[in-house]
Amino acid sequence: MLWTININIFKSIKLVLLFCFCFQDYFESYLAIASTVPSVLCLILNYVLVNRLSPRTRILSSLAVILVVFVVTTILVKVDMSSCTMEFFVVTLVSVAIVSGASNLFSGSVFGISGHFPMRISQALISGQAMGGTLSAVASIIDLAAAKDVTDSALAYFLTADVFILLCIITYLLLPKLEYSRHYMLAAECSSSAIINEGGGRAKVSVPPLQPILAKTWVLGLSVFYVFCVSIIVFPAVSSGIESVNKDSGSPWTTTYFTPLSSFFLYNVADFCGRQATAWLQVPGPTSRVLPALVLCRSALVPLLLFCNYQPRGHIHTVLFTHDAYPIVFICLLGLSNGYLGTLPMIYGPKVVSRDLAEATGVVMSFFLTLGLAFGSAFSVLIVHFI
Repeated sequence: MLWTININIFKSIKLVLLFCFCFQDYFESYLAIASTVPSVLCLILNYVLVNRLSPRTRILSSLAVILVVFVVTTILVKVDMSSCTMEFFVVTLVSVAIVSGASNLFSGSVFGISGHFPMRISQALISGQAMGGTLSAVASIIDLAAAKDVTDSALAYFLTADVFILLCIITYLLLPKLEYSRHYMLAAECSSSAIINEGGGRAKVSVPPLQPILAKTWVLGLSVFYVFCVSIIVFPAVSSGIESVNKDSGSPWTTTYFTPLSSFFLYNVADFCGRQATAWLQVPGPTSRVLPALVLCRSALVPLLLFCNYQPRGHIHTVLFTHDAYPIVFICLLGLSNGYLGTLPMIYGPKVVSRDLAEATGVVMSFFLTLGLAFGSAFSVLIVHFI
C-alpha cells in the first residue's frame, strides 16, 4: 500500500474542481495531463538519482512534499474562491502536478527497490495501487449518498489523505526494522552503488547503464506503455462522461449513481481483479509474442466506449450502444485487461536483467508506464473535443 495511496489519493481533487463549472466538460482531461506530464520528468530524474541518492532519501523527501501540498490544499478547502475560479483552477492543476511528480518519484523508488524482492512483492505493490483506486471510488459513492455539503466532503477527503500520507511515512520508517525487508533492502543499497565492470570488479557509477536494460526489456516496456496509454485515453475523460440512456427517468440510479458506479467503481474493481490474478497466473511469459498481441487488441475498447452514450456530443452524434449494460461491460473489460496486461510486464522487467540492474530496471518500467499515461492523457483531450 505504500506505493498506491499517493498515486490514487490526489484524484480526490476532482471534488474541488467541481466548483469550476466552466471547465467541467474537460477537467478530467486537463487533470490527466497535469498529473502525468510532470510524472515523466520526475521519473527521468529518479533514474538519474538512482545511484546518487539513497532510496530512503528519495522516498522520504517525496512523501514530505506530498504532505505539504495536501495540508495547504486542505486549508484552501475552507477558503471562498468563488470569485476567482480561473485562478483556483490553475492552482489546483499546479498542486496536482507537484503531487503527481513527487508521487512518481516515490513510487518509482519503491518499485525499484521491489525489484530486489521476490516477484510476489512487486505484484502486491501493483495490486495495492488498484486497491487504493477502489477505496477512493467507494468513498466517493458513500459521500454521494451521505454528504449534504460539497465543501465538507472535500475537507473530509483531504483530511483523510493527510492521515494516510503520515501513515505512509511512519510505515516506511518502520519497514527496515523487519528482518525480512531489511535483508532485501540491504541488497538494494549495495547494488545501487555499484555494477559489474568489464574486468569483473565492482566500480561505482553515477547513472546506471541504460542500453543493457532496454536490450532486455524494450518489448515489455512498450507493452506497459501501450496498455496505460489506451486506458487513460478513455478513463476517466470519456468513461466519466457516459450517462445512462434512461437518465430522464429521474431515478437515483440513472441520475446520481450510474457514472460513479459504472465508471470509477467497476473500473477499479476490475483493475484490482486483473492485477490480483497475476499472483496465481502469469501467462503469457516475458518473451512470448502473445503478450504484445493481446496489448494491441485493447485498442478496440476506445471506439467501443466512444459510441456509448457519452454527453455532451458536439461533432459525432451517433450513439451505437443504447443500453446501459454496454458501457458497464466495456469498462469492466478495460479495467480487467489493464490490471492483468499492465502488471505482467511490470513484474517481468526487473527479473529478466541481472541483479545489479534490478532497481534501475524497476525505475525504467515505471517510466514506460508514466510515459504511456502522459501520451494517453494528451490524446484524451483531443478525443473529448472531437466527440
